[in-house]
Amino acid sequence: MNTEQMPAAEAQAEGNTYELAFHVLPTVAEGEVASVVDTIKSHITTAGGTITGEEAPARFELAYEIVKHLEGRNRKFTSACFGWIRFTMTGEAVEELSAEIEGMKEILRSLVIKLTKVEEANPFMFHESISQQKVETVEIDEADDSDDEDESDDDSEETAADAEDAVDGEDED
Repeated sequence: MNTEQMPAAEAQAEGNTYELAFHVLPTVAEGEVASVVDTIKSHITTAGGTITGEEAPARFELAYEIVKHLEGRNRKFTSACFGWIRFTMTGEAVEELSAEIEGMKEILRSLVIKLTKVEEANPFMFHESISQQKVETVEIDEADDSDDEDESDDDSEETAADAEDAVDGEDED
């Protein structure tokens, strides 16, 4: 029986869909990131969750510096491996899972969110979206700028003259 046919109380007992987004420390070797993800998945399944989707972590530059207390001192990080895992689980178990993930020394930062039905149906693929960068930088030659300024002055004079002619034409009516 699927959840659409179940009474609301029974459907809720199966749990909600969540997404765990996480940053793996850049100090973790590339080959070891997969084992960190496997550990996270194991925490999810041990807590009674069912994994429904994921995006494997990939390294990228952070938008701002993140400070984490490690080995007795505060360390600053400007890059990390970002990934996410979607899963279904009961609300009580999610709180315990969050505490376990926060306790992992390989994780820089994490966040668990409850997904809406629309979000469940349309996963956002972060790494795919940043690889398809749609902003293009255009180089402008400064010599062309000075020519454009001269032309724009001529255009503004013509526009002012056209406006005066239009006003004069209205006065005649």
